[in-house]
Amino acid sequence: MSSYQYNRLDKDNAAVLLVDHQSGLTNIVGDFTPDEFKNNVLALADAAKYFNLPTILTTSFEDGPNGPLVPELKDLFPDAPYIARPGQINAWDNEDFVNAVKATGKKQLIIAGVVTEVCVAFPALSALEEGYEVFIITDASGTFNQTTREAAWSRMEAAGAQLMSWFGAACELHRDWRNDVEGLGALFSNHLPSYRCLITSYMAGQASKK
Repeated sequence: MSSYQYNRLDKDNAAVLLVDHQSGLTNIVGDFTPDEFKNNVLALADAAKYFNLPTILTTSFEDGPNGPLVPELKDLFPDAPYIARPGQINAWDNEDFVNAVKATGKKQLIIAGVVTEVCVAFPALSALEEGYEVFIITDASGTFNQTTREAAWSRMEAAGAQLMSWFGAACELHRDWRNDVEGLGALFSNHLPSYRCLITSYMAGQASKK
């Protein structure tokens, strides 16, 4: 008999950690095209806003080559905790960051960042060690190439992290279409052109019934 327990993402117990999505670092992302990666990151951010999840922004050595946080995230979360780490590579080594995570009171951490094997993996492994449930958003995390990505995914998964896409995470958080068809449909349509066609067709059909 399997001992597996399906622990679903719970919008009442989850926080989002956006780690080192910085202008310099995004230039070295090679496992997605620039347009794909930007869309995926903003889709995750929009999902965090839609589900009203506590969100923490952090950067590493932004006065150096890593550069500042991408402006779209600052604009989306003007009031979110923003931890500009002076040098710590692992965000979990920064006391302000850890305190911000603990202050959310949430035990499920949704993490994405650049680069996957460092800025995502290091705090993910640290959080797992402290008893958090960790969900890695794979398509909103970028690195040099698929080889380094696969190694990072393998390491985190072996430690107990769950790998998800932003779309899968949004569906699991939402649970039931009847909670808000138009809201979730709009979230998906804004980031998936094919889904925009689907939801437009659906909404036209609904209007014709009235």
